[in-house]
Amino acid sequence: MADLQQAVVVRRAEHTDVDGLVACSSALFAEDAGTRDPSVNVDWPRQHGPQRFTAGMDDPSRLVLVADCNGEVVGHLVGVLGDASEMKPVKVATLVSMYVQPSFRRSRIGGRLVAEFLGWAKQAGAEGAEVTAYSSNDQAVRFYERNGFAPQSVTLQTSL
Repeated sequence: MADLQQAVVVRRAEHTDVDGLVACSSALFAEDAGTRDPSVNVDWPRQHGPQRFTAGMDDPSRLVLVADCNGEVVGHLVGVLGDASEMKPVKVATLVSMYVQPSFRRSRIGGRLVAEFLGWAKQAGAEGAEVTAYSSNDQAVRFYERNGFAPQSVTLQTSL
């Protein structure tokens, strides 16, 4: 486990990482939304990911991180900084998506990605951070709670 932690570098994504980011995002969609929300287009990462990841790397209000193991993207995190508004007069950073390949889980890579995100958010002036997880994804909810997040609201949904 320690060897795996040392072999993986968490860093900002580069344009050469786009294919790896799309692969990780596709795996996330298939594993998470694809099994929990039939309304999600699981092909979205392949269809729109390359331009979204590229644009995110060039946007100072976005953070795109990769977990790199010997040149292979084995995980990613995307975050965005929201501006304060009159209704909510504080900057909040949103963890938009995160994924670590199954064979790299339980080696603290996810925690390292979250720590980088929280450090970036704080340095950017955010007063809080948020993430959304499917309520049926107990593992994700527990992971985020272990990393300092706490439930604040619940979104209820019905099909029409």
